[in-house]
Amino acid sequence: MLRFLGWMGIALMGSTLTSCGQIRSRLGLEPEPPRTAPPVVSDAPRSAPLQPGENVIVKAVDRVGPAVVRIDVVKEINNPLGRMFGLGPSIQRQQGQGSGFITRSNGLIFTNEHVVRGADKVAVTLPDGRSFNGKVLGGDPLTDVAVVKVVAEKLPVATLGDSNSLRPGEWAIAIGNPFGLNNTVTAGIISAVGRTNAIGEGQRVPYIQTDAAVNPGNSGGPLINAAGQVIGMNTAIRQAPGAGLSFAVPINLAKRIAQQIVSTGQASHPYLGVQLRTLTPQLAREINATSTECSVPEVNGVLVVDVVADTPAAAAGIRQCDLIRQVDGTTVKTPSDVQIAVDRGEVGQPMELSLERDGEALTVEVTPEELPRRG
Repeated sequence: MLRFLGWMGIALMGSTLTSCGQIRSRLGLEPEPPRTAPPVVSDAPRSAPLQPGENVIVKAVDRVGPAVVRIDVVKEINNPLGRMFGLGPSIQRQQGQGSGFITRSNGLIFTNEHVVRGADKVAVTLPDGRSFNGKVLGGDPLTDVAVVKVVAEKLPVATLGDSNSLRPGEWAIAIGNPFGLNNTVTAGIISAVGRTNAIGEGQRVPYIQTDAAVNPGNSGGPLINAAGQVIGMNTAIRQAPGAGLSFAVPINLAKRIAQQIVSTGQASHPYLGVQLRTLTPQLAREINATSTECSVPEVNGVLVVDVVADTPAAAAGIRQCDLIRQVDGTTVKTPSDVQIAVDRGEVGQPMELSLERDGEALTVEVTPEELPRRG
């Protein structure tokens, strides 16, 4: 019995000693055992925290807003039934509305061609309430750019930016007059640039795509960046379930077309005279299996499907089934790429086309002519 108590005492003593060791460790009197470092799951560099600042949208709108105008148009339409059968007046009036922005203090205004197309009367109203009669200097239906002039001095102007340097994710701010609600501001981001298939194939405009809300009446108004510079002209809308997409003409293109309109009253578009199609490996296999006139490689590219007689392309020796690889050093992948690259040239100024024919690379020089205008 005494021996048993002795062993119990030893056991209790051991238990007491262990508990004291744990207490000393918890009190910081004993060093803790080394801990294993956790695994590294991110090696991103540290960055400075974001700092609160001024509202860039407010500042941008303050800069450009005073130069954004409402454009009201009146079109007089002949009504032959009214004259012959007394069904209404012989002349009917149609009214429309859009937006624009002043680019020169003496009254030069950019807007969309479709806003002022066929207008008999144009009224321009500034945010400060002043109103002027406007004159359409000219419009270009291919790019949907027009220029309006009012007789005035010292008007507020919008600063034009550089649309060539835009990147998706940047701020995109739209100002206009949707549904007659003057000086409406909406904001979003640039969703994409260079959208040549935004409103159909074969476009000559590399549109800026944004998610800023744009509605009827915004047409011709400015799309601006966070620095308060105009980077585009709001032009088109594509409605989609739950949301809509908006597209703007890049300001660099709008400026170039406007310069031509101010100089000559119309826009100039170089013309080659070829019919193009996007080539795919599947299409190439179909052509090679059914055509006896030519063989094309099973690649992606731009295929010449027809050359119009007596055109610059025919004179340069471009042939059906040629693949266009480059236009003046710019690589092209779609027919729209070719049109845009050609449109950057000038009528009467030679340009080089890099082609592929029967597996061989060759370069031709073609001198574009003025695109025939539709009567």
